[in-house]
Amino acid sequence: MNDIRWKQRREHFERSFLLLQEAIRLEKPSIIERAGIIQFFEMTFELSWKLLKDYLEAEGFRPNSPRETIKHAFQSGLISNGRLWLTALEDRNLTTHTYNEATAVQVVEKIRSDYFPLLENTYHFFRSLD
Repeated sequence: MNDIRWKQRREHFERSFLLLQEAIRLEKPSIIERAGIIQFFEMTFELSWKLLKDYLEAEGFRPNSPRETIKHAFQSGLISNGRLWLTALEDRNLTTHTYNEATAVQVVEKIRSDYFPLLENTYHFFRSLD
């Protein structure tokens, strides 16, 4: 792979992922901390699909959107549980446009239980490429 763009994106993704990892360790986050967890998730998720897109492009694919990138990544075996990735994409889109405390509590729980493991798998996959 001549394209190093995905490697540069990986560095940004890894930094963001580690911040999210630290944030979700908070057992009883305050309102502000919850907002921070959601923000770190949004940022990390955004970087994750863009990293997948850059990697796929280096492999010769040309996905045009986050949804298409996730589908290609799933079909290529880069990620598992494509359906949950698409749900995470929908929730990320929802959280960027709305802030409601009850929704925030639910989203933080989804991030902890469902979405963080997806991002963690992606983190470990790209670390294994060194």
